[in-house]
Amino acid sequence: MLALASTFLYALLTNRVLLVDRGKDMVDLFCEPFPEKSWLLPLDFPLIDQFNGFDQNSSHCHGNMLKNNVISTSAESIPSFLYLHLVHDYGDYDKLFFCDENQAVLAKVPWLIMKTDNYFVPSLFLTTSFDEELSKLFPEKGTVFHHLGRYLFHPSNRVWGLIVRYYQAYLSKADEKIGLQIRVFDTRPGPLKHVMDQILACTLREKLLPDIDLQDSVVNQSENPKSTAVLVTSLNSGYSEKIRNMYWEHPTVTGGVIGVYQPSHEEYQQSDKHMHNRKAWAEMYLLSLTDVLVTSSWSTFGYVAQGLGGLKPWILGKPENDITPDPPCRRAMSVEPCFHAPPFYDCKARRGTDTGALVPHVRHCEDMSWGLKVVDSHDAL
Repeated sequence: MLALASTFLYALLTNRVLLVDRGKDMVDLFCEPFPEKSWLLPLDFPLIDQFNGFDQNSSHCHGNMLKNNVISTSAESIPSFLYLHLVHDYGDYDKLFFCDENQAVLAKVPWLIMKTDNYFVPSLFLTTSFDEELSKLFPEKGTVFHHLGRYLFHPSNRVWGLIVRYYQAYLSKADEKIGLQIRVFDTRPGPLKHVMDQILACTLREKLLPDIDLQDSVVNQSENPKSTAVLVTSLNSGYSEKIRNMYWEHPTVTGGVIGVYQPSHEEYQQSDKHMHNRKAWAEMYLLSLTDVLVTSSWSTFGYVAQGLGGLKPWILGKPENDITPDPPCRRAMSVEPCFHAPPFYDCKARRGTDTGALVPHVRHCEDMSWGLKVVDSHDAL
């Protein structure tokens, strides 16, 4: 979804039509976003059988052609198509895609075939030829994915059913809804104690959840206590069970009532299964409907939820050596996702540079020191 939104923005900026290779994992996830048109690439597209063979070393790869001087910024002979390798493992020549001089050549190529798993929007904001159009499209720069995501990604009927049924059953009547997105990059079985400690340290320190009365001295005399629904998304059920038990076994010091809900716990990522993907999409959407959101570092799942909801999340820091970070979490600068694999190259100076220090509205991410994200200039101060 992050890659699709990035590619759609690039298509807008370069006056191109976006067509999406449906692959194996687009089945029954989204409605068509464009009225009376399809964004799916026709199955009889002449080059479709070659897609799986395209890589950095392909003869039609833009970066490889630059490397071997097959194409240049002054190219007179323009190919009918080019392959753009913008996957996380891309090389220095592939990254020259983001230089204005190369964009001038690419503008002449009829068909561009892009493979990417990145949210590369921040680097589009560093491409000066796009400045004027981006300023018109996004006066508030830190809202790119919020607007593009809400325009492009509409749940299919089956996914919408998952969303509506869960929301009405568990979330709709709560006075406050808190989303807790837990992604642990650790192969050991959970729940892990240091992660649980970090979740509680963050939510209690930031007053997102109320403290409990260990002496059970609080007697709720209100007929209508404040109700809070905590929506937990995680591959493991242990974290939500511990939070649920904590608020079942002890009253809150505020007298409020806390309900903890987790739609699924698939144990491990199963991207090849359609129902797994539908549940993941439904849970991202449900998280976007919360009032307050806590996400995990490096998690694209959390990025989608915060972007769709227009929410600046509290981001759980990435633990090192099983030690809970201090502080356990920090507030995001903007609702924008992080670009995990940006280039560090100054196209004009033709040398390496810190691309997170070139303009006020592109900064390094809170959760990944080398990543880039778009912020509103006043958020970066």
